[in-house]
Amino acid sequence: MVTAHLSAAVLRQLIEVKMIPCLRVHRNMACLHRAVGGVRWRSRHTPAPLLTAAPVRGLIDEQISIKGRFLPPHSPVTVCAQMHSEDGDLWEAFAHYNTKADGTVSLTRDHSVGGSYLGCEPMGLFWGLQPAAGGREGLRLRKKNVETPFVVRMYLLEGHVSPSAGQSTELAAITTERWYMAPGVQRIDIRQNGLVGTLFLPPGPGPFPAMLDLWGMGGGLVEYRSALFASRGYASLSLAYFGHKDLPHPQNRINVGDSYFKSAFQLLQDHHQICGDRVGIIGLSFGVYLSLRIATHIGAKPTCLICINGPVGSTVRLLDDEGRTAEFESEDKYWTYDDQGHVIFREVSLPANLLPGSKVKLENIDCPLMYIQGEDDLSASTKENADLIEETLEAAGKSHLFTRLSYPGAGHLIEPPYTPNSRISLWSVKPKKVFTLWGGHLAPHAAAQEDAWKKILDFMENHLRQ
Repeated sequence: MVTAHLSAAVLRQLIEVKMIPCLRVHRNMACLHRAVGGVRWRSRHTPAPLLTAAPVRGLIDEQISIKGRFLPPHSPVTVCAQMHSEDGDLWEAFAHYNTKADGTVSLTRDHSVGGSYLGCEPMGLFWGLQPAAGGREGLRLRKKNVETPFVVRMYLLEGHVSPSAGQSTELAAITTERWYMAPGVQRIDIRQNGLVGTLFLPPGPGPFPAMLDLWGMGGGLVEYRSALFASRGYASLSLAYFGHKDLPHPQNRINVGDSYFKSAFQLLQDHHQICGDRVGIIGLSFGVYLSLRIATHIGAKPTCLICINGPVGSTVRLLDDEGRTAEFESEDKYWTYDDQGHVIFREVSLPANLLPGSKVKLENIDCPLMYIQGEDDLSASTKENADLIEETLEAAGKSHLFTRLSYPGAGHLIEPPYTPNSRISLWSVKPKKVFTLWGGHLAPHAAAQEDAWKKILDFMENHLRQ
């Protein structure tokens, strides 16, 4: 006999209007209570809804298995993710799911039917993160302090809702940590012989294969890719070459030359924990030009090259034979704009528009080169530069050295996987605020990052370890 505070007649009416779906009255039922949205039975033997993530702490390139349990069967739920960047900006993503007959939802099994993404996307809540409504314009999510994780709060909401509406019931929550730097990785500031960089060493005595890590015209010292390389067993030197307070000023031009980059490469070769004959170079954007210049112009002999969406020559006027440049703002001849006034840099790096004296002698490349191309890149003429590399190496009898990866729908900023793409972001604030278009659509860009990262690691494994 079940004891309740409602009469049998009232209970029958509630069942008929479906305020208590699938109500099963049995001997162990403890009480009838009122909840948001209706009246429900709760049994002392029925667990509360649960959201799990495995692993809770992991590297940024690791997949997480996210599951909800003890939910009403065949019911709509919303799974959400929220995190704050190191600048305090809120990023969020959400997806609508329908629970299975056993009251579960699994992001590795089930399909999202709405929200930030559609379909079966186990990591969609991570690569789908976007600035919350009402936030600052033109944000780009980048990790500054790699010794701390991104902390992502994930939670389940009742029904198919938007988390910004703020009127739904939270059923369960869990907090996850996403790291670039694995336990045991060493982070070492480099300020010697004029170099400004950060060296990351994997756990253990070594010796390790290594990478010289070069970024683009955003400037500064960007560490997170190098930290992740070290977490995967490769020593890596992230090198600043302009836009850093410890480098020669002014900060809006490159004031270091070939000798600077040669010293950085030599630092890796000479380090007692690094295999001196197994050092590669990776560059993105303008870092591609620098990678190719180091490999062909200054006497360094990298074991392999990885080039991501960049040109074969300088997009900025060179001031001397060492490769120092004029101020970047002076080179706006080939800038174009969309109808909202956002800058598109794509035409700047067309091979025909590159400064003739700056183009590298591609026929002098003597190591395997992998070129990664985003087909929706709005910041660089990626296809045209990749074509030129391929044609030149083929003419030189070196086509076997060249590998191209091409990704439809991917933009300029192909980075480590499961991180969100910014199609547009703030480029500069002085002398005026400028936003630039990078290109890329969320889902295909995310797929490109996941595939490219696996192939980058395979390429490094094949050429730096074997």
